[in-house]
Amino acid sequence: MLLAIDVPVLIVYSAIILIVALMIFVVCLVSRFKKSKARERQLEHSFQELKSKVDDLQLETLESKLDPHLLKNILNSIQSHAYQTYFALDKLANVLDYILYESKRKFVTPYEEIEFAKNLIEINKIKLSPLFELKIKLIVDETDPLFHQKIMAPLISIDLIENAFKHADLQNPDAFISIVFEFRDGNFILTVSNKISTKALMQKERGGIGNTMLEQRLNIVYKRFFKFKKVIEEDVHIAYLKIDLLEYKTKMCTS
Repeated sequence: MLLAIDVPVLIVYSAIILIVALMIFVVCLVSRFKKSKARERQLEHSFQELKSKVDDLQLETLESKLDPHLLKNILNSIQSHAYQTYFALDKLANVLDYILYESKRKFVTPYEEIEFAKNLIEINKIKLSPLFELKIKLIVDETDPLFHQKIMAPLISIDLIENAFKHADLQNPDAFISIVFEFRDGNFILTVSNKISTKALMQKERGGIGNTMLEQRLNIVYKRFFKFKKVIEEDVHIAYLKIDLLEYKTKMCTS
C-alpha cells in the first residue's frame, strides 16, 4: 500500500533541500575564495621579500663601487697639492670616518650628509686657485624634525659635487662652481652648477657611471619620492636633486 504524500509538503521539502545544498555550495566557494586570497597574500608577501633582498643586494653593490672611486679622487687631489696636505688630511679623516662607518648604515641624518658634503668640498678646494669663484650656500631649517632623523641615504651628494669639480673650467677667469644645500618642509634639495670646461668636453669620458649609479640608488631607496634632473644652459651645467623625505617617511610608516 503506497503512502499518500501531500504535494505541497513535498515541494517544501525539496525547496529546503535545494536551499541547504546551495548554502553548502556557497560556503565551499567562500572557503575556497578565502584560501585563494590568503595564498595570494602569501605570494605577494614572498614576492615583496624577494624584491627587497634584490634591492638591498643591488644597493650594496652600487655603494661598494662608489667608495673606492671617491677615495681615489680625494687622494689624487691631496697628492697634487702637497702644500695643503695637513689641512686636506684633516678633512680626509672626517670623510673616511663617514665612508667607513656612517655610510654602511642604510640611513643617516640630513645633517650628517650635509656635513660630509662640506668636508668633501673643502678637500676639492685645494684644486682651485684663490681667484676661482666657488659659492657655497646653505638654506637649512634646523628646527625641522627630520633634519636630525636617520632618513637620508648616505653618499647621495658625492656624484653631483665631484662632477662639478671634474668638469668645471678651472682655468677660465669667468669659471665658477655653485653648490646650494636646502632643507625645509621635509625636503632635501641639492643644486650644483658649474661652467663647463671645453677641454673636458673634448676628452673621451671613460667613466660616466656615477650619475647612473646615483639614479639607480635613488630609484631603489626613494622610488617616486625624488626628482633628479640635469640641464645645460649655454655653457653652464646644472644638476638638481630633490628628495621629499616627509612624504617618503609617511609612506614607509603606513606600509
